[in-house]
Amino acid sequence: MTDLQTSLMAIGGTIVIGVISYNKWQEYKARKTVERAFSSDQDDVLMKSPASAGETIDRHEPVLVDDDVLQPASTAPASTQPFAEAPSQTDTAAVAPPAAQPAVQRDLPVDDLIDCVIPITPEGPLRGEKILPTLQTLRHVGGKPVHFIGQRDDGLWEAIAHGGIYYALRAGVQLANRSGPLNEIEFSELVTRLLQIADDLDAEPDMPDMIHVMPGARGLHQFVTEYDAQLSVNVQSNGSPWVINTLLAALERQGFDLRPDGRLVMPDGDGGVLFSLSTNVTLAAESTSRLTLLLDVPRVAQARDGFGAMISCARMLASRLDGTVVDDGNQPLSNAALEEIAGQVRDFYGHMEAADIPAGSVRAQRLFS
Repeated sequence: MTDLQTSLMAIGGTIVIGVISYNKWQEYKARKTVERAFSSDQDDVLMKSPASAGETIDRHEPVLVDDDVLQPASTAPASTQPFAEAPSQTDTAAVAPPAAQPAVQRDLPVDDLIDCVIPITPEGPLRGEKILPTLQTLRHVGGKPVHFIGQRDDGLWEAIAHGGIYYALRAGVQLANRSGPLNEIEFSELVTRLLQIADDLDAEPDMPDMIHVMPGARGLHQFVTEYDAQLSVNVQSNGSPWVINTLLAALERQGFDLRPDGRLVMPDGDGGVLFSLSTNVTLAAESTSRLTLLLDVPRVAQARDGFGAMISCARMLASRLDGTVVDDGNQPLSNAALEEIAGQVRDFYGHMEAADIPAGSVRAQRLFS
């Protein structure tokens, strides 16, 4: 089979997948239209808002404020409450009740910048404990994670949780990560499975067109490729090899954690990893003459100074183990060379910040995974 034939088969397969997904979407829309036309409205009294029972409530709509954070904006009419009565002669001052603090939008697992966000409109309010089992059936498509969030009655969004009541949903599939961009097959799988979930929840998703999603996925993956930087330094023994068992015990005393997969990592103090260390031999080996410290630059926040911490650790190990800090070519690293690299790291962080994907942020952690 020639390369041309193989390419034509791949293109044909993609077209077939797209057509099947489109037909399923059209069938779904037609079925929902018929169901709505012949359904009878049966309100759940427990799920009704006070307004539906004839009471007056404040209506909140989400609005954008600084840092693209959603805050509730009250659109309720002005209060008709009469002025409070003047205090009696025995009162020294009128004490006003404390002002209600507005709810704050939390960080969300669905992100407009790095996810393909799909609105889902239910027929009525949905309880978190009722819909979680259904939503949890869709956690990944291919190598891309899928998350869901729900809108509360105050207009704010949150990850779906037990006890919550949600008036709208959003699904988000990550557009790219280190394994590659979201592709046509993954997107088609998402469409098929999300339509089934929406049907189970008596809701309607607003699916984007695949031809509009793919360019964004490829562009985001290009960013991941360009900023996927990992820096390493080595400590080379000046004499005899180090005994592994003795070495591991000493490294753990210096703060390294030995993970089940055999990796040694330096914790950042907040549940993350500052940098890692490799002995460059298998766990069955008895000794090693070389240690390698590795910094995953985009996954460590600039404020933590991961590069500076890694170099300090390498120098300490070299001093205590009678070794030399060297590069991958086994050449000693001078202070001038290390300062130059540190400057490049600072520039790198500045570029990531300008792209609104600061190193070490939730966005960066998700993209560079």
